Amino acid sequence: MKRYFLGIDTSCYTTSCAIIDDELNIVGEARKILDVKPGMKGLQQSNMVFQHTKVLPRLIEELPQVPLSGIGVSAFPRRSDDSYMPAFLVGHGFARALSHMMQVPMYEFAHQENHILAALREIGHVPTLPFYSLHLSGGTTELVLTEYKGKGVFESSIIGGSKDLQGGQFVDRVGVALGIQFPCGKELELLASQTDTYDPLPSSVKEGWISFAGPCSAALRNIEKGASPASMSKALFSCIGNSLEKLLTYHLKHTPVSTLIAVGGVMSNSILRNRLNGFCHKNNVTVHFANPKFSVDNATGNAYGAFLATRSE
Repeated sequence: MKRYFLGIDTSCYTTSCAIIDDELNIVGEARKILDVKPGMKGLQQSNMVFQHTKVLPRLIEELPQVPLSGIGVSAFPRRSDDSYMPAFLVGHGFARALSHMMQVPMYEFAHQENHILAALREIGHVPTLPFYSLHLSGGTTELVLTEYKGKGVFESSIIGGSKDLQGGQFVDRVGVALGIQFPCGKELELLASQTDTYDPLPSSVKEGWISFAGPCSAALRNIEKGASPASMSKALFSCIGNSLEKLLTYHLKHTPVSTLIAVGGVMSNSILRNRLNGFCHKNNVTVHFANPKFSVDNATGNAYGAFLATRSE
């Protein structure tokens, strides 16, 4: 008898739910990007909670009615004692209620793990050796040393990333300054493809940690001076690509791995994917990306995690 698994994710900017079967096929999936007013660069947590609470029931109603064998949900941003964000309480609460009423187990995952699992579902297997997870989004720029422990659980430690501005914040601040509606990534990528001419932005990486704050300030100054949207977009993604290469170069020297999983909304960008593909090829690292549709926030990873948690290892 076929088994089905529900995933729920209520992140900072997207409400998501999905159902997969035990052959890892998606049988239902629904999501909605949260509304951000024109000119704004993000949302307060209270607004996120309100929008998730309003839209999640409708999205769940769009899924097929199938007998569930497990529910996976993002319960926190990352797996650490101090990791907390109110937006995730909405999905967690719905998952608990559904688990109780349907008498099926619920499994808690970090939003970070949901992204990793979404990529691994498409690959069709979980690496047995420790690997890098690079998560680049509006709220996160992290390089995580990750090891799968079985039953959908990972042991992970953040070894690098950004200590100030996050990758997605860098992208959106530049985009909003150019008059683009938040979130800005897709339109900036299209603009960047229209030129090869640009003034490079500095990239700052020290001992495996990126600083995007300085490059962002430089970008905003260039916009004030009249830099064209296309050349500014090209410079932006070149800067991020340079920063990621420096980040990975440092850490590969100290903690070599053979596999990199790159996830997050910013990593749906084709320019950055091409940069990482070339870098990893030169450094004998196998890189895996989720399909761009499943690199951005979605709940298929949590559904896959619930499948793994119920599977006999």
